Amino acid sequence: MSSTTLMAALRGAALAAVVLVAGCGGGQTDKSGELQLLNVSYDPTRELYREFNEKFIAKWLADTGQQVSVQMSHGGSGSQARAVIDGLNADVVTLALAWDIDNIQSVSRRLPAQWQQRLPNNSSPYTSTIVFLVRKGNPKGIHDWPDLLVGDVQIITPNPKTSGGARWNYLAAWGAELKRQLHGDLTKIDDPAAAKEVAAAQAAAQKFVAALFARAPVLDSGARGATNTFVQREIGDVLLAWENEALLAIRELGPEKVEIVVPSVSILAEPPVAVVDTVVDRRGTRQIAEAYLRFLYEPAGQEIAAKHYFRPRNPQVLEKYRSQFAPVELFTVDQVFGGWTQAHDKHFADGGVFDQIYGAKASP
Repeated sequence: MSSTTLMAALRGAALAAVVLVAGCGGGQTDKSGELQLLNVSYDPTRELYREFNEKFIAKWLADTGQQVSVQMSHGGSGSQARAVIDGLNADVVTLALAWDIDNIQSVSRRLPAQWQQRLPNNSSPYTSTIVFLVRKGNPKGIHDWPDLLVGDVQIITPNPKTSGGARWNYLAAWGAELKRQLHGDLTKIDDPAAAKEVAAAQAAAQKFVAALFARAPVLDSGARGATNTFVQREIGDVLLAWENEALLAIRELGPEKVEIVVPSVSILAEPPVAVVDTVVDRRGTRQIAEAYLRFLYEPAGQEIAAKHYFRPRNPQVLEKYRSQFAPVELFTVDQVFGGWTQAHDKHFADGGVFDQIYGAKASP
């Protein structure tokens, strides 16, 4: 497939940060009285929300007789959160990780501290995980996390300072190595009797992640940019990717170009969603914004998530699509890192572990 064809296949994702699904403008209504919403999201949801918005718009019209349009903004999750903090008037945010929405809350107070309790499953209607995308035939023989550091393997991953997907990559690698060092027993993390062993394992995990990022020739600002770097620019031997991004690349490129390697263990990635209260209350869009997010949990919304390779929460829908999701042992951010606040403060805050192991060149 040519670069031109691939660009079209990936929907021009690298060319624009804002995609209009229907309608225009960002206020409550346009001159015709059509209601408008702005969903500020992260890179790999472009295809999901293109279809989801069309279905929601049709459903809302059928249910209420009211026309609505949805405007989308996509980019690295951390950058998107900063844009909302700085005044981008999102009615809803659908970001890569809970800390980004926590950051919006703590800095700008645009939604309540308990936002994650307002929808099921900690306000995460679908999940994903981190897998490897490799060249056809897997020429570097990459089968699990330790193989990433063998030989001259080059690793493509986005920048954890701007990308939520990159933070999931980083924590997945850290947790996998930590589990290996602890001989498969992550319960030792909370066992005082194992404190010395855990400290040594944490040091080994840090060394592993440092070596991993040392093999990254470029850090894109978002997950979709990293996918384009790997599949379009043909840089690197392996892409650390959202599962949905990897499956999308297989669908668009074909299995004769790239293939997926599912590691033995990875992280449960839970991308959350939230209404931005100060915006919807000022615009009078709370009712439709809440309905928009609830529709993600309904069977129709779950079907759309699964079609775009996100793992649905609905058990019946998950069972229907189970064949497209490889089984993998998953650990959580809470289990290994004590939650997103602790993970951010230790690893991704200015001067944190990532800055220490990668240095100034990682700054956005």
